[in-house]
Amino acid sequence: MHAEVRAEGTPGSWAGLWLRLALRAMINPRLAVDLLRVLWAFRARQWYRRPPFLPLPPAAYIRWRMYTAYGDEAAVPPLEDVIRFARWRRRVMHL
Repeated sequence: MHAEVRAEGTPGSWAGLWLRLALRAMINPRLAVDLLRVLWAFRARQWYRRPPFLPLPPAAYIRWRMYTAYGDEAAVPPLEDVIRFARWRRRVMHL
């Protein structure tokens, strides 16, 4: 069994990333809004019709995004990459 690898090559997990993002969002409400907007934009179509009935992105889409960004579909992005993307999206889309 292999451990998931973050983009920079150190072991990481999606659960760990979610936890670190949640902690940063609690400290910075503007970041919380940015992250929620990213999550909402990437949600699966008709998410409310399929369990777990949460507005989450499709797994295949996330694998594709990780492959195109980091060259490995099992990569877990670094915390700062996610934060940087959320802030960039707000500035570019004028949200």
